[in-house]
This record gives sequence, structure tokens and C-alpha cells, in this order.
Amino acid sequence: MKRFSLLLAALWLALTGLAAAQELSALARLDPVRSGVNATAQATELTLGLSQPVPFRAYLLDDPPRLVADFREVDFGAADAAAFSGHGLIGAVRWGRFRPGWSRLVAELTGPARIAEAVEETEGPARVSLRLEPVAQAEFAARAGAPESALWDLPQPAVTDPPHRRQDGSAPLKVVIDPGHGGIDPGAEFENLHEAVLVLTFARELKEAMVRAGMEVTMTREEDVFVPLETRITVARATGADLFISLHADALPEGEATGATVYLFDAQSSDEAARKLAERHDRADLLAGVDLEGHDDAVASVLMQLARTETAPRTVRLSQVLAGAIKGAGLRMHRHPVQAADFSVLKAPDIPSVLIELGFLSSEADRKRLLDPEWRAKMVGAIVTGVNRWAEADAAEARLLRQ
Repeated sequence: MKRFSLLLAALWLALTGLAAAQELSALARLDPVRSGVNATAQATELTLGLSQPVPFRAYLLDDPPRLVADFREVDFGAADAAAFSGHGLIGAVRWGRFRPGWSRLVAELTGPARIAEAVEETEGPARVSLRLEPVAQAEFAARAGAPESALWDLPQPAVTDPPHRRQDGSAPLKVVIDPGHGGIDPGAEFENLHEAVLVLTFARELKEAMVRAGMEVTMTREEDVFVPLETRITVARATGADLFISLHADALPEGEATGATVYLFDAQSSDEAARKLAERHDRADLLAGVDLEGHDDAVASVLMQLARTETAPRTVRLSQVLAGAIKGAGLRMHRHPVQAADFSVLKAPDIPSVLIELGFLSSEADRKRLLDPEWRAKMVGAIVTGVNRWAEADAAEARLLRQ
């Protein structure tokens, strides 16, 4: 049986124009019967039986240590990722859609390792085999990092647009709605409920209402697909957004919380519950295999702080007006309806941004509300009302500043 190395397999699948390539037009499907993990003291081998060959790449990332495998594209179907977890060097495993046309598998590692083998068998039943071997920590650190790949569609230099002017009411308000989580990252879960699905449903209903109210609305994701935190902010900036609203419905493992909450950005927030929520959001990106190396720029940090000086008061007013509108509609809010936290998704310095926790999946009352179409309609109406009130006052202030 002919075996191709990772690079040769990707090259062969990308370049061939024969009938074999045409067979890749449909999604490859994972066959759980031909898949599994075999662990010994010397190595841990992850095997994925597929319905057809696909281009793929595999690599390691650190903090936390994890194996990442990208496929173009695999339908994991109803296969249980938990059955692949907890064997040898492989800890928790998750998989799902990562971006259009690509799926991702991420396995947390129980210790430093190297990829001793990453091959795909393409003759006969297709199969991907990833063999991990333990190594010293220093060797792991030297090998970790995502490889460059033409198949991954490396980003092109961005075109610099003119600075976005503050909205003054002369044009429709541009709103970006950000349904949290998605794809490989389902967010909070309770039985058969997934945060990513619940907030996407709500986001679609909110978008429809905002469009009817005359706003221009863009969503960071329109389907159940993973979108990195940084990309969500990029979407807002690319559309010239006047306002960014992120939607979530988290769960708290400790304590009790119920009701909606409006969050604004504060890197110095000392609230413990808010800090844990922010950590969970950032960790979701890490566990989805996002490589965060090389994203620190001291000069950019200073410039962002300057921009935030003008945006922060507008965001504070936005959070207060939204909370007032939600309360005014008779909807349940958290005992601290407006809070601040270090949410990465709110870090756009030039766009007023808030994160709305619609409720908590750890609360039975909130779960019932999130599933109730009548409650969702009232919440949608309250948010639209709050955004309209804020936009009118914000535009009036902008016109005064320009005079």
C-alpha cells in the first residue's frame, strides 16, 4: 500500500486534475469503526478512518501543549470525541468546523511530544495516522508552531482604508453582531443545549429586527463555524462598524447566576466571576488550536489606549442605556446588570463594544427563557430600543463636537 508523507499528500491532492480529485468534491466522513487511539509507553497513535482522502496538515502548539490537525474538509458526524480522549499522550479531544472549507481536530497533550509520523493512506480505505512520541520539554518547545501552507490560504497584505468617522446620524447605523463560539468550540453546554447554537439563533432574530429598524447589520458568523476572537474584531473594523455587540450564554461552574448582563471592556477588572468568564472565552481560542505567538506590539498598545480614551465613555453610556432598556421591558437581569471584564473580543479601541450575556445555561430559569420564542422576541426588542436610544444621543454629541 502506497503511503504519502504529509507534504506529498497535500501536494498530490492539490495538483491532480484527474477523476480522483473530482471524488473530493463531497465532504469526507469519519468512520468511527476504523478510527481510534492506540497508546503504549513508547508512542501514542491516533488513527482516523475516512470515506475519502483529504489534504491535511498536523502540528503542535504550546501554552497549553496540544496537537492540531486541519483537514479540508471532514464531517465528524455523530462520532464522540470523548472516546478518543484520555489515552497515552492524548488528553481531551475536540473537533468540528473551523473555517469555511476546513475542519480541525485539537487534542490536548498530557506531556511534551513530537509528531513522529503524519501520513495518509490513499489507496484502498483512506486513513490518516498521527504518531506521537514523548520528548523532553526543550525539544517540544523547539518544534511547536503552525507550518506555512499554501492550502491554508495565507492572508494577503491588508488594504488600509481611510479612518472611520464617528457616526452622526447622517447614514444608517452599522452594527456587527457577534454570536459567540461556534464550530469546534460549542461554548457552554447543558445536556443537549449548546451555547454556540442558542446565541446564533438569537443573533439571527436580532439581525432581522435591526434591519427592519433601518440599521446595516453584519454577523461575524452566519452558521455553526469557529471564528477566532481576533477575526471577530477584524470583521467589525472591515465593515466600518459603528457598534459591536457580542452575544453569549455562559455557564458558571461555581456559585449561582441568573439574568442578563451587559459587559464592557476593562483590562483592570478585579471581579472574580467576570475574570473567570473572560479566561474561559480566551481559553476557547487556545483549545481550538489558535496560535497566539507574535501578537504583542508595544507601540500598537499605546495607540489603542489613545483611541480608547475617546471610545470608552461612549461604551459606558451604551452599556447603561442597554441595561435600562432591558429592565424597562420587564426582563430579568443579573443583580449587577452592568459589569466590566477583560474580554478579548471587546478590545477594539475605536468601536464601542459590549458583550451581552443573555443568561446562564447553568441556571434552569435562564435555560427556559433562552428556549422561549416570546422571551427572545422581547429581548430582541429591548436591545433594538436601547441601540436606537444610544445612537440618537451619540450622533447628537458627534454633531456638536464637529461644530
